[in-house]
Amino acid sequence: MKIGVPKEIKVHEYRVGLVPASVQELVHQGHEVYMETNAGVGIHCFDSDYEAVGAKILDTAEEVFEVADMIIKVKEPQLKECKMLRADQILFTFLHLAAEKEIAQALCKSGCIAIAYETVTDDAGRLPLLAPMSEVAGRLSVQVGAHCLEKSEGGRGILLGGVTGVEPAEVLVLGGGFAGTQAIQIAMGMRAKVTVIDKSMPRLKELQAQFGASLNTIAGTDYAIAENICKADLVVGAVLVPGASAPKLVTKEMLATMHPGAVMVDISIDQGGCFETSKPTTHEHPTYVVDNIIHYCVTNMPGAVPRTSAFALNNATLPFVLALANKGFVKAVKEDKHLLNGLNVYHGDITYKAVADALNMRCVELT
Repeated sequence: MKIGVPKEIKVHEYRVGLVPASVQELVHQGHEVYMETNAGVGIHCFDSDYEAVGAKILDTAEEVFEVADMIIKVKEPQLKECKMLRADQILFTFLHLAAEKEIAQALCKSGCIAIAYETVTDDAGRLPLLAPMSEVAGRLSVQVGAHCLEKSEGGRGILLGGVTGVEPAEVLVLGGGFAGTQAIQIAMGMRAKVTVIDKSMPRLKELQAQFGASLNTIAGTDYAIAENICKADLVVGAVLVPGASAPKLVTKEMLATMHPGAVMVDISIDQGGCFETSKPTTHEHPTYVVDNIIHYCVTNMPGAVPRTSAFALNNATLPFVLALANKGFVKAVKEDKHLLNGLNVYHGDITYKAVADALNMRCVELT
């Protein structure tokens, strides 16, 4: 199979779909890999590194899309890239279509086969290709939140862990899934006072067992969120409904009860965000202020640490890339229901129900 990797064009996105080690494995198994020039330069993987493992370097994205049977990316294709896709071409990347109707329509128009990293599953019902980026985003959320709390950034001027004789900051994590757990771990490691709210009592029991009595666990209700958000210096939104739009857990009215200069970091922004006042931002302009509350809503948070993120992502995606390349789409999804769960767009139709419901579009599920 001919596999193409274009350079990412989203603002301040430096990750790359395949790192040299992944390319070497694909070439070793008889496939051809075409890289757009400088596709990996943002993570210090240069054209010479790719050529050394057998990749062919092309000058433009147009050339990559033209020659490839399968396109491997990181972020959802921009409209410019959607126009380069063709019928039967496989696109394997993060899609997050529930918040991107225009892109979903463009993918349908192209006739391509679009598989989303974020809806591929495993035997335990987890999302193995989303997990590494959730890990990065969860850890990063506390790091950027702590920075935004600094006075020079407009924050309350609070050190997350406090000091002797001075109370630490209060961190509220909404959602105790993978990303939320990472946020909890980093916030507690920085000696903040941490509360997590989640609807699942079994999950809260697991978190209590993992982190001990220092973690405050609360069953998820609207009342609980309203009661605790007014105390928080940093709020991390980490809720996920696979493929679907994130529920709006924090209303605009709640902001009036918060400390001026408090910070809200919305990890769920790729799926529309879990704060009513969330709107997508970029690494170029990551924050904005609503009612004296700082919002950080960058849609590609792991792009801030692209080298770590790209290698972590490749560790997870490579087995699926190899399966698609070695077997072709039909055989690969027939033999692996988890890969089939990743299918979001097929020959002009949305095939993932949660995405179709979020976009008010027709769903044609494949079995």
